[in-house]
Amino acid sequence: MQRRKFGREFKIEAVRLIKDRGVSVAQASRDLDVHENVLRKWVRDFAVDPAQAFPGHGQVKPEQLEIDKLRREVLLRAPDCPVPSPITATRRMIGAPAAAQAGLNAAG
Repeated sequence: MQRRKFGREFKIEAVRLIKDRGVSVAQASRDLDVHENVLRKWVRDFAVDPAQAFPGHGQVKPEQLEIDKLRREVLLRAPDCPVPSPITATRRMIGAPAAAQAGLNAAG
């Protein structure tokens, strides 16, 4: 079974259905045949930054472009210096146990 893809307009309309019309997430989930957790994520993403929400396939937020550019610059200036992967950096930020971090650093 292939993963379904939803366009930006569909997601925005789904969020408006919940926020503007007051339809519950559970009801919207049944009506739109989209899992409740997916709808909650769309509502959360839209609330954070409506203009940049749902950039679409192949389109990157400006902040991510800057991060990628800086990562490339670091790699060019110090090719022998290890740059943490985004996954490793995220786990450090959320406070993964030290043993798990050590295992990631050894493998990564």
